[in-house]
Amino acid sequence: MNKIDSIIIHCSATRAGLDIGKKEINQMHVARGFQCIGYNFIIRLDGTVEVGRSLTIDGAHCNSKGFSGVSYNKHSIGICYIGGLDAYGNAADTRTPAQKKALAKLIKELCNKYEIVEVLGHRDTSPDLDGDGIVEPCEWTKMCPCFDAAEEYKELLR
Repeated sequence: MNKIDSIIIHCSATRAGLDIGKKEINQMHVARGFQCIGYNFIIRLDGTVEVGRSLTIDGAHCNSKGFSGVSYNKHSIGICYIGGLDAYGNAADTRTPAQKKALAKLIKELCNKYEIVEVLGHRDTSPDLDGDGIVEPCEWTKMCPCFDAAEEYKELLR
C-alpha cells in the first residue's frame, strides 16, 4: 500500500446483536469476488479487534477518490464495526460501549503510528454532487457507519 494517511470507518450493516467477525465477512467478500476480506480491522460486539486484510496490500473497502484523485483503497485503513442496523433493519449507530472504546483505542494507536490526516465515515467519501466542498447527508450513497466519525474522532488526529 502507498503511504497511509486516512482511516475510513465502516459498519457491517448487520442487525444489532448479531455478532459476526472476520471469518464471516471474509466469506461474504470472497463470494463478491474479492481476493480476501476488504477491511483491515474488524471490531466485534465485545470490543475484540480482529486483524483483516494486511496493510501491505491495497484495501478493498472504499473505491471512492479523495481530494488527491486516488482511490482511498490505496492510502487508507478500513475499520469495520459489527452492526449498523437496528432490530428492524434501519440504519442506526448500534456500537456497544466495548466497541466504542476499542474503536477509539485502535484509531489512536493508528494515528500515532501513521501520519493520519483524516478519519472519515464511509458515507463521507460519497461524491460531492453539488460541488460545494461538503458531502451533505442528501449526497450520501449509504448511511455507513451511522454516526459522524470525522467529528467523533477529530481529537485523535495529530
